[in-house]
Amino acid sequence: MPEQQNIEYKSSWHDDYLKWVCGFANAQGGKIYIGMNDAATVVGLLDQKTLMEEIPNKIKNLMGIIVEVNLLQDADKYYIEIIVQPYSVPISLRGRYYYHSGSVKQELTGAALNEFLLKRAGYTWDDVIQEDASFDDIDEPTIKKYLRKAEEVGRLPDIDGLSIPELLEKLRLAKNGKLKRAAIVLFGKDPGWFYPNTFVKIGKFDDDGFTIRFQEVEDGNIIQVLDKVLRTLDYKFLIKNISFVGMNRVETLEYPVPALREMLLNALIHRNYMGAPTQLRVYDNKLTLWNHGMLPDGITLDKLTQNHSSFPRNPILAEACFLGGYIDSWGSGIMKIMDSCKAAGLPTPIMEEDCGGFIVKLFKDNIVEELLVKLGLNQRQVKAVLYMKEKGKITNAIYQEINSVSRRTATRDITELVEDFKMIEQIGSVGAGSSYKLIAP
Repeated sequence: MPEQQNIEYKSSWHDDYLKWVCGFANAQGGKIYIGMNDAATVVGLLDQKTLMEEIPNKIKNLMGIIVEVNLLQDADKYYIEIIVQPYSVPISLRGRYYYHSGSVKQELTGAALNEFLLKRAGYTWDDVIQEDASFDDIDEPTIKKYLRKAEEVGRLPDIDGLSIPELLEKLRLAKNGKLKRAAIVLFGKDPGWFYPNTFVKIGKFDDDGFTIRFQEVEDGNIIQVLDKVLRTLDYKFLIKNISFVGMNRVETLEYPVPALREMLLNALIHRNYMGAPTQLRVYDNKLTLWNHGMLPDGITLDKLTQNHSSFPRNPILAEACFLGGYIDSWGSGIMKIMDSCKAAGLPTPIMEEDCGGFIVKLFKDNIVEELLVKLGLNQRQVKAVLYMKEKGKITNAIYQEINSVSRRTATRDITELVEDFKMIEQIGSVGAGSSYKLIAP
């Protein structure tokens, strides 16, 4: 049976697995096999006849959906296959909504639930009309700056003589004389008045991760915040490396500006504006940028580092930024970050889904990563070792999450790290919740 992220194996049935059914229905669909262990080996069922009647009835009565339930046999052992189709309407279980992403089932609450319900209704957050906003809330100097950059890239023809309302209508940032949310966050005089968490927090931290030395907050519209954050990093947070080309003194930041710019643009354009503010942390040996909002459907962490299609969370906002020359389409932002770091001789950035959001980490020290690759570790194992180096320990579930792999792949990789590379060791009790820590390097 092929190893996939939309397949789950359960040795026996428990009503808690209804959450997985709900999660599959709200995502891409999937299959659940009852009577099979994590290694996809049939262990058999003793109550298969009862379950064949109870499972579809519970799913229908509690969620209002129909699934395909099949009784299968391997030698003298029976097991059950539950096939869940994706639904275009939101499916709830006892008033709660679940979603299956990668190899993880999660309950949708707060900002994530609002975003999900909007999407199921055929809307995105940025496309909604802001009824209490007017064109007086738009910052004209920002519009002029945007148009100058748009003229450089030549993506916005036929705009001569347009008024601001006409321009915003053309950019799909307004409709029938009313502003959309995208117009407020891109061109607004004070987006924070409408949406409180539009600012960016910047902090200088000790390497322990929680002791803060000093901090700044930058707010405004996207175009203003982009300039403000880069300027603040330059003046206050980052060290300038000094070199000479002939008689000329050259100053460069410790991290490449193109990488920082792409990180910020990705965060500001693709973030969940109903969630927490964007947070940038600067340490002595690394820099991290966390943004509220998980990866969109169809994009995994592995795909981010390859050529991939673009699935913007805020498509109206992203299109306006593309036409203005601030971003490129086709999902090239992550590749620009990686290429910039490689050209600067820095380690490969690490990207993870973390605490309901997405985090990008830039590093100065490349020695550990290079050593791990030379020892023969694959990229998943390298990422796990770097995770343990930072966090202290890792579990099989976390390994699955940071690498977007199945439990079987995670188990195989971890076993190699324990038995073949002798790099990590198990701590605590043996079982599903086992943890592992580094013993080398």
